[in-house]
Amino acid sequence: MAQTRRIPVVAGVLLAAGGGRRLGGRPKALLEHRGRPLVEHAARALRDGGCGPVHVVIGAAAPEVRARADLAGCTVSENPAWEEGMGSSLRAGLAALDGGEVDAALVLLVDQPGIGAEAVARVRSACRSRGALAAGSYDGERGHPVLFGADRWADIRAGAVGDQGARAYLRAHREAVVLVDCSDVARPFDIDTAQDLKHLE
Repeated sequence: MAQTRRIPVVAGVLLAAGGGRRLGGRPKALLEHRGRPLVEHAARALRDGGCGPVHVVIGAAAPEVRARADLAGCTVSENPAWEEGMGSSLRAGLAALDGGEVDAALVLLVDQPGIGAEAVARVRSACRSRGALAAGSYDGERGHPVLFGADRWADIRAGAVGDQGARAYLRAHREAVVLVDCSDVARPFDIDTAQDLKHLE
């Protein structure tokens, strides 16, 4: 009898710890978009895109984020070292998944509300093994979300320092990265400065 191939378990990891330094210290997780905090929209995009479990890493204004955002169904952890940059949050998010039955982590950033469930689902579908490496692409350029097979987590954590996240790892392994075109279903802008707030609705 033909063996049924197991569907890979892809966890969502939402990096939502930043303090919004260039936004005058307004934590990005709490910026309002369509009447709700950004962190809520991003967590929903991961869930609706087929990721599970969903792990949210918060940091700046963590008590307020917990109080104001509906993150039901998500595991929420606080990164006490969030001021060190995104790398510390990526390390925390991947560490939280260790020892589970997860085959890959799909990482999404809280400050990219133009990337929703459709892009998440597309990149998630690129997971074929625990060695998978994939990313959303826009006009041929690598962007988010990014998918990391579990076999790669240790090396990614080792290189995730400062605000680099996995950038150096992805550069070093660019030949292995499967680019998944999401330019027709998502917009990859960041909310980094006051000028970017115009993207919020």
